[in-house]
Amino acid sequence: MSYNQELNIALLAIQRAALLTQTVFHNNAKGTLSKDDRSPVTIGDFGAQALIISALRHNFPNDEIVAEEEASSLRENPSLAEQIFTLVKQSKLNDSSAENQLGGPINNLEAMLTAIDAGNSSGGPKGRIWALDPIDGTKGFLRGGQYALCLALIVDGDVKVGVLGCPNLPIDNAAPISADVAGEGKGVLFGAVQGQGATSRPLTPGPLASAQEISMKEVSDITLATFCESVEAGHSSHGDQAEIARRLGITKESVRMDSQAKYGSIARGAGD
Repeated sequence: MSYNQELNIALLAIQRAALLTQTVFHNNAKGTLSKDDRSPVTIGDFGAQALIISALRHNFPNDEIVAEEEASSLRENPSLAEQIFTLVKQSKLNDSSAENQLGGPINNLEAMLTAIDAGNSSGGPKGRIWALDPIDGTKGFLRGGQYALCLALIVDGDVKVGVLGCPNLPIDNAAPISADVAGEGKGVLFGAVQGQGATSRPLTPGPLASAQEISMKEVSDITLATFCESVEAGHSSHGDQAEIARRLGITKESVRMDSQAKYGSIARGAGD
């Protein structure tokens, strides 16, 4: 099976949701809440999840979805829910064909809340299941760093399609890996189908841009490798990783980057 339709819809859905997260990213008021595990969630998380799930349900109504958020806190906070719905209504691709492929806009507040709650599958080893993290690296998102919109299709326990939207990574695949988000030329959309390689393309506000095949770079001298790790110490052991680098003879300072954006960077050869 080629999974061409699944990849195309996933790419478009992430691209549309990235419009919303970029709006929130540049706004000082991100509407931050705390979940039961004390991890933060923003209006960007809720809005992006609603947009992506709406597109998936339109195209693949029988598929299950496992997602990060649920709408109970929004049902208890109508003003916040309305704020998010305003952002959702504004987040449209400027290409009618692309929008139509995603099922068009979410029509009302209740439909938005229902879409958010549709990511409630318990998962499992059988069937078609979409796994969604609307904003991976929320702490990076809040501090103005790297973050990623992450979506994958799992079929009978095997990942078949993967998409990453990284609004703050440089478009240029040859750009050196960096946690810096300043400057122009940012916004990358990665896509992959199992056994068919991976691609990158610029994030756009309309139809999908042309794709470029990507691959990891060969490291002929391990001492010259670029070490990449998480910013948050709770997500990785900085001490252990520093010791690994020392034993390998790697002397360059590691690049600390929030979210799965680091994996996209490594996949295109910007890091090792």
